[in-house]
This record gives sequence, structure tokens and C-alpha cells, in this order.
Amino acid sequence: MVIGVTMVNVLPGKERAAYTELQKIEGIKDIYHVFGEYDFVVIMNVGDLSRLNNIVDDIRENEFVTATQTIVGAELK
Repeated sequence: MVIGVTMVNVLPGKERAAYTELQKIEGIKDIYHVFGEYDFVVIMNVGDLSRLNNIVDDIRENEFVTATQTIVGAELK
């Protein structure tokens, strides 16, 4: 299992439209609208790193997204 957290910036005034499009991406667990440096925090919980990469690519293809920053989580055993 791979946990990914992507912080997303969108075009000013397009938060609602970006949110609507992000909701359509399969594999996204949660989307939080936040205030500060980023507009959204997107949580993904997927089977492998390849799938996480595909989801991040899908996020970046959103016409309203201007930038992303992704953090990948790993289990400590």
C-alpha cells in the first residue's frame, strides 16, 4: 500500500471547478480545500507507486491546476 499526499495550486477563482474535476479521478481518497500556500490537499491510498504516479499525472492534467507538490508515505516496520 502506498499513501500519497499532493498539495495542489489552482487558477485564482477556479477552486470550485478544480474541485469538481478532482472528484472524478479514481483513486483519490480525500480532497481538502485549504488556505495558505496551497489550495487543496489531496490524499491517495493506492496499491503501488505506479498507480500513485498515474493519479498525480491525472491531477496535473486538470486545466485549472497550476502546480503540485507530492509526498509519498511509507510504512515503518
